[in-house]
Amino acid sequence: MVPVADDPYLWLEDISGDDALDWVRKHNEPTLAEFGGERFEQMRSEALEVLDTDARIPYVRRRGDYLYNFWRDAANPRGLWRRTTLQSYRTAEPAWDVIIDVDELARLDDTNWVWAGADVIEPEYSLALISLSRGGSDAAVVREFDMTTRAFVAGGFELPEAKTQVSWEDENTLLVGTDFGDDSLTESGYPRLVKRWRRGQALDEAELVFSAASTDVIVAASVDRTPGFERTMLRRAIDFFNDDVYELRGAELIRIDAPTDASVSVHRSWLLIELRSDWYTGSAEHVAGSLLAADYAEFLAGTAQLQVVFEPDAHTCLNHYAWTRDRLVVVTLADVASRVEIVTPGSWQGEPVSGIPENTNTAIIDVDEHGDEMFLDSSGFDAPSRLLYGTAGGELAEIKRAPSFFDAADLKVNQHFATSDDGTAIPYFVVSHRHVEAPGPTLLGGYGGFETAQTPGYDGVLGRLWLARGGTYVMANIRGGGEYGPTWHTKAMREGRHLVAEDFAAVARDLVERGITTVEKLGARGGSNGGLLMGIMLTQYPELFGALVCSVPLLDMRRFHLLLAGASWVAEYGDPDNPDDWEFISKYSPYQNISAARKYPPVLITTSTRDDRVHPGHARKMTAALEAAGHPVQYYENIEGGHAGAADNAQTAFRSALIFEFLHRTLNFCL
Repeated sequence: MVPVADDPYLWLEDISGDDALDWVRKHNEPTLAEFGGERFEQMRSEALEVLDTDARIPYVRRRGDYLYNFWRDAANPRGLWRRTTLQSYRTAEPAWDVIIDVDELARLDDTNWVWAGADVIEPEYSLALISLSRGGSDAAVVREFDMTTRAFVAGGFELPEAKTQVSWEDENTLLVGTDFGDDSLTESGYPRLVKRWRRGQALDEAELVFSAASTDVIVAASVDRTPGFERTMLRRAIDFFNDDVYELRGAELIRIDAPTDASVSVHRSWLLIELRSDWYTGSAEHVAGSLLAADYAEFLAGTAQLQVVFEPDAHTCLNHYAWTRDRLVVVTLADVASRVEIVTPGSWQGEPVSGIPENTNTAIIDVDEHGDEMFLDSSGFDAPSRLLYGTAGGELAEIKRAPSFFDAADLKVNQHFATSDDGTAIPYFVVSHRHVEAPGPTLLGGYGGFETAQTPGYDGVLGRLWLARGGTYVMANIRGGGEYGPTWHTKAMREGRHLVAEDFAAVARDLVERGITTVEKLGARGGSNGGLLMGIMLTQYPELFGALVCSVPLLDMRRFHLLLAGASWVAEYGDPDNPDDWEFISKYSPYQNISAARKYPPVLITTSTRDDRVHPGHARKMTAALEAAGHPVQYYENIEGGHAGAADNAQTAFRSALIFEFLHRTLNFCL
């Protein structure tokens, strides 16, 4: 624990304290006064038009006979949960049947509800557990909903606000992890206990099924009710990257004996193991990033032969995958370009999927685990989304296409590689104009953490507010992400965290050396872990940038593990209470490395009061410390929004306009 005397702005961690909120208001007001105006309002209107347009693709998820969609627009800012049939969905104007109107519910309850999802019991599809968040926080209330009567069940299952994990065991029984009171949460603030809660019981009478240690991250149960393959699985997250996975049979816990850092999943009779590190089984060596398969029953019996579904190489990695009933849909990345294959279990041979547009990023939107249906989405920086529908192993057809929100005719997309300090080639994409003279205003984005890959995709708001106005956009595929598989990430964990910053700085330098931009015209933005990256750029590499945007950030790495969900990220960053770990964390922690002697570029720091994942105190304290050191900083804190920073389209449009107005001003962007 950091002594209070070491942190003069500790009081700003009081999320809803009067003094802290008064500080927030006094910082919001001048920021809005500074960056409001005609162009801001125009950009806000343009962003909202993109977000609210009825021409967007309504992405769906199949549940039984219906396709379900959650939709927000100008008339329904809180949103509609609705459904339609496949036949209707494939028409230009589907007939939507509204199940829940969140705006109307918020009005009736006098609560600023934000939709947080629905768990519909399968295969009956008769009941649902509806999660609703106040203001967009991760914590949510859960209420039972009758899908037939379209009403919440009087006296039914209901859970108070918490970071709840819940699954249907049957129509009258839930497996619940939630805040049961004293000693029921982990140090990360997530459920430590799983209990069986039967209809009619008081919650405190629920039967304990499993308990994890308080130092674990979370424990959660999931139930597969597929006829003939009924299973209850329990996952105990030891840290962010290591799990113990069990099958619960009656009172017996059967551990799946795979490496704890592997991702383990079971579908019908098959077990899949995705490796994050090399694994020697005694008879074979399997490299990190491989996807292995085995007969599940044989694996539990110790007689299974592991088969290789995918093995990475220097340029190709596994991105994501999903099961239909009898096929596995696999998306890989080759130098950050996506490829899709349909794999047949048993032989585990893959066939490329035809009909996917070239030079686009493709993602699995939904598959039918009880049939062979699949929905894929393809888009690129300059190509709006196309929704492709078909069957695994069959032909794909385009059934929806998003509109173009900006003129991309003059745009070109190139991939370059920068050389990081240790000689590693770091890929990045440049979206620029053929007929705009370089160097010009350029926005560089990056994340670099938690094995999250940054892939090309269409962004209508970015396109309208930046590209359409002549700006260049760059996406950096730095280490810490998953663009080249797990080793691209693990090299940049803990004491390797400096590689993330070195990679990003290398891309920034390369952009200037290639003549794409200048330091004065180069801006960068990042959020969450990417916000930490922006804080490091500000304090360690200020000479490389003309402006920075730092959103919902981690910045005080001395105390991150003590704030909200921060303890769950110790595996990624290290433990500040361990002197050996603090030795390397202290070298980059932005809050502890502010210098009054160095010149910093202008920075806009944004957060949300309702962010219960990354504490808003990070952003508040960094702003106060920068001001005290005499540096230019603008601050904006949205009351709603959770970790997303916005609770509805209007708030998202407002925040986007604020960010881009700041960038236009600080980078001397001349229209």
